[in-house]
Amino acid sequence: MHIVVAVRTITMIVLLAVGMAGIRAVGIMGEPNQRNYPRFSELSGEDTAQLDKQRSIVAAVAKQKYGTPSLTKTKRDLAVLQRLIDDHVFDKTQTYELQCLGVTFGDVLASEFPLRWVMVTDEYGTDPTLRYKKMGLQINALTMISKRLERNESVDLRQLVEITGQQLARFEKDSSK
Repeated sequence: MHIVVAVRTITMIVLLAVGMAGIRAVGIMGEPNQRNYPRFSELSGEDTAQLDKQRSIVAAVAKQKYGTPSLTKTKRDLAVLQRLIDDHVFDKTQTYELQCLGVTFGDVLASEFPLRWVMVTDEYGTDPTLRYKKMGLQINALTMISKRLERNESVDLRQLVEITGQQLARFEKDSSK
């Protein structure tokens, strides 16, 4: 009983602390809630093709604007992604294009932490997300950038990587207690 309460408390702390970073924790070890959400599934071929299409949009714009030969899906991409944001290449009303930036940023996060792209179905629908290990912790990289820009907030990708790492480490430490 005490463990369940502690995990729920930790989950709420993580949600509050990193809500701005787009991280969402659910249940214990990914157990679905009463509505049977969230449900994780592997990417289908169609899902993978969609993410690749979104990556290619960002890569094409980066090549056109800055001569970037390709994106690497690593921290090396942060400078060009940040420049695209800082130069307002996509207007805050261009949600799809901003979500494409989210996909490429998610690739960076997946190269830095034990995260992988999966599909999540929850009360809002089905979308790609980054799942932490096999736990119910997910990072909604798809909308991490777009939601901030739509709210006229500044976006510092290096800081988001750092905060994500800190929160994942805290979650890992707290969930092992």
